[in-house]
Amino acid sequence: MTLPLYMQYVDATNADEAGGLRLNTAPLPEPKADEVLIRVMAAGVNRPDILQRKGLYPPPKDASPILGLEVAGEVLGVGHLVQDYKKGDRVCALANGGGYAEYCTVPASQCLPWPKGYDALQAGALPENYFTVWANLFQNQRLAKGESLLVHGGSSGIGITAIQLAHELGNMVYATAGSAEKCAACVKSGADAAINYREEDFEARITELTGGKGVDVVFDMVGAPYMQKNLNCLKPDGRLVQIAVMLGSKVESFNLAQVMMKRLVITGSTLRPRTTVQKADIAKSLRERLWPVLDVGCCAPMIHAVFPLSEVAAAHMLMESSQHIGKIMLKVAD
Repeated sequence: MTLPLYMQYVDATNADEAGGLRLNTAPLPEPKADEVLIRVMAAGVNRPDILQRKGLYPPPKDASPILGLEVAGEVLGVGHLVQDYKKGDRVCALANGGGYAEYCTVPASQCLPWPKGYDALQAGALPENYFTVWANLFQNQRLAKGESLLVHGGSSGIGITAIQLAHELGNMVYATAGSAEKCAACVKSGADAAINYREEDFEARITELTGGKGVDVVFDMVGAPYMQKNLNCLKPDGRLVQIAVMLGSKVESFNLAQVMMKRLVITGSTLRPRTTVQKADIAKSLRERLWPVLDVGCCAPMIHAVFPLSEVAAAHMLMESSQHIGKIMLKVAD
């Protein structure tokens, strides 16, 4: 296949509002020695894309300034140090940027093969959520079989993933979501109970569901308003895992004595700033531990809506509305 000289990509310049996103053209990126060039067939839409568009989440200095953190497609070029992939391979990848485009370069170590039976949209819906959930819950916090987990934002793409994986691997899972429909989706995905936070106090409900014991781990993307209530929901030796702060990052006060008396661990992380070596370690663990599960049809991503690249503004508007359940995807090519 002869590569074109130019590609279409989503230009987010001066696009504080989603309506400012537009298609533009640019030369194809060239893979570095350890990278592959992917003809993008599908790209995922994620909350960090919204923040980057608004100027609140700048890319690392060596990353593409183009939006997009996960893609699926066909390898069309390889750097001279790449050994694991060749032209023609179909991969999904955690990108450092550049996913909202017809072509994207990614470190080969951040690529994974499509699970058996997957198409581009399904494969493209995996990297951002599955890397994040696996690293935070199963690598860092070592969520053990039989432990209990509370997932906030349970109907989001990342929330559904956390529920699915924890349920599949033998955990009791509770979730919060903002409507009856979203709670039903959480239960369908494997949650033992889902709490509509608009109608119930999740702390009181967790106390009831656990017989006053609390949960072993809280997985939170809401932030400041939930801090004290999250601590109240934890068992002794429990862990709070913070992966986002959608409603604020600054907490005016919380009970440090409770943290000490219950021996709690509060931890957090972001994915994009991690090194290539760190991301490669997550990818390796996913391929060994989780890809066999995906290959037999379990824990597949839930896709809410698919937009062509030309309708990326509508995709961002849907993400910002929080009306979706699961993943929002861009179809870039067949």
